[in-house]
Amino acid sequence: MSTLESVQRVSTSVPPAPGREKGFATASRGMSKRRMLLDVITILGAAVLAALYELHTGPLAGAKRFWHGTLIYGRPMWILLALLCGFAVALIATSSRLHLYSPMRLGSILHEQRLSAQACFASGVVLTGTLYLIHADDIPRRIVLVTLGLVTISLGVRRLAGRFLLYRRFERGIGTRKVWIVGTGPQAYALRHHLESTPHLGYTVKGSSESPVSRSSLTEATGEVAGMFEAVFQRARRQFVDEIFFASPCDRSIVLNVLEQARTHGVDVRVALDMYHDLLWSGSIEYIGQFPTFLFHPDHVSELGLFFKRMFDVVFSSLVLIVISPLLLAIAAVIKLDSQGPVFYFSKRIGKKGRVFHCVKFRTMVRDAQEQRAEIEHLNERDGVLFKVTNDPRITRLGRFLRKYSLDELPQFFNVLRGEMSVVGPRPPLAEEVKEYELGHLRRLDVTPGITGLWQVQARQDPSFASYVSLDMTYIDTWSIWLDFKIILRTIGVVFAGTGS
Repeated sequence: MSTLESVQRVSTSVPPAPGREKGFATASRGMSKRRMLLDVITILGAAVLAALYELHTGPLAGAKRFWHGTLIYGRPMWILLALLCGFAVALIATSSRLHLYSPMRLGSILHEQRLSAQACFASGVVLTGTLYLIHADDIPRRIVLVTLGLVTISLGVRRLAGRFLLYRRFERGIGTRKVWIVGTGPQAYALRHHLESTPHLGYTVKGSSESPVSRSSLTEATGEVAGMFEAVFQRARRQFVDEIFFASPCDRSIVLNVLEQARTHGVDVRVALDMYHDLLWSGSIEYIGQFPTFLFHPDHVSELGLFFKRMFDVVFSSLVLIVISPLLLAIAAVIKLDSQGPVFYFSKRIGKKGRVFHCVKFRTMVRDAQEQRAEIEHLNERDGVLFKVTNDPRITRLGRFLRKYSLDELPQFFNVLRGEMSVVGPRPPLAEEVKEYELGHLRRLDVTPGITGLWQVQARQDPSFASYVSLDMTYIDTWSIWLDFKIILRTIGVVFAGTGS
């Protein structure tokens, strides 16, 4: 039985210790109430500013009109206050539902800002819907919209400022949660490293110890295990530890013993999931109903990111083709004069998800180059499924020049416009290469192939197929728009240096 399952089954079977409500839970609730109060003050201030601005009146005159019930003619003030209170209640309820009053240290800044804007939008929909239902046509809609805008901006700024102030306190060691880690091995080490290298989480590691149940023989010795856990809790309390992290798998009976002693000593306990060990550090938790599950190898690239990548490919390729069109015509003419055969060479390549397409390049070899390949197979300088011969006799004189400066690949920008390739990505392999791929190599085909990539700018002359695949995997796992920009800039340097094949 896993530790997670054990905790879920026994956590409700142990009665809470007297006085435990005075701990961190009470402090968290106190902070939540303060955040709710600040939200109410923010809403009130935004409504006042919006009314003063839209009604073109000053603070004193506005207060006088409010007091006499003439702030908005024909509309009783109690209705305006009721609408404002209803909006505040809706915002607080939505924010609470989105866990915006939970400890800020456990979420990211962008996630909190997105949820804050989402709460304001949902509450604004409730407010505008209420105005429509009560036929409040005399209330200026601009006041409502300006109020919603000011509330959204103010809450975002306030939460951002509060977060940075909290981070500053954590950096000085103020308000952090002291933790003790129980366990050894990669998971315990990774947990400690993560807590120490991420100060904004608000944890201070006070020490660690070996798990009393790291030896399987102890799992049957209930008394010995209980004594060892007692020693762990005593050491933790001497360090004024707030939480104990268990980073080792535990049996259900042992977890029950841990929870009992934790409540006795007034210490919170967190159990790091032990399923699949280090794989969890690259996974994410998703709840299927009430069951927590881990999603391994998730698609980290957002649809928005892929959209921007495609837009960049189209715009960049169009501009490049327009600028170099005279060069393309000149190269085509020289190829015709240099040797017999077509100007372009179309090669069947394997694209994203195994899609077959024709990759277009300027012809750099003699017409019957494919038929001559069998004669020079023994000269191959690459390992694995790659093929390259430095002084390939099939390459024409002009072809050597075009390859040296990668000019033969310029027509591939047409493949980019067609959506078959991207400007940056793994190189599209030949069908015969893919047939020799191992299962792990097929990850290269999860993304759109590119004209240039990490391998082209870092290890183009490296004969190792393992290095070739490793760099492609690194690109796939760490992709970003900025990485594409960096690769493009480095590619320009490689082209002008003439280090192409």
